[in-house]
Amino acid sequence: MKKIILLLLLISLSAYAQTNRFTGTWSNENCKGCTKKYFFKMTIAQSNNKIVGTAEITSDNAELNSGVMDITGYVYVLGEKAQIKIKASNGDSTNAVLYTKENVLQFNKRGGSDLVPDETILIKLYE
Repeated sequence: MKKIILLLLLISLSAYAQTNRFTGTWSNENCKGCTKKYFFKMTIAQSNNKIVGTAEITSDNAELNSGVMDITGYVYVLGEKAQIKIKASNGDSTNAVLYTKENVLQFNKRGGSDLVPDETILIKLYE
């Protein structure tokens, strides 16, 4: 009986300790005092070490609009870094690395087509 209670306690603590730092909607549109040619927005859901979501680039310039793109990826062991793949509906894809700290996300493109910016800082809009 004591072993079962201890096991249940450990399971509940491990579930409580899990943090999903990448979950939420991230964007560069809340930039104060700067002009933007485009707005990059990602909505991500993280479960354990897996990431899924969508991304979109919107702009006044029709050539920069991307439409909705799919995101898949995984989170590294310590949980502050993630590797993602962004795939557009036309088949183009690109890879990126995400770093998070508090409510700021650093986006670094690692290769692939020019679907997204090379590097940008995103702010968490909501979870």
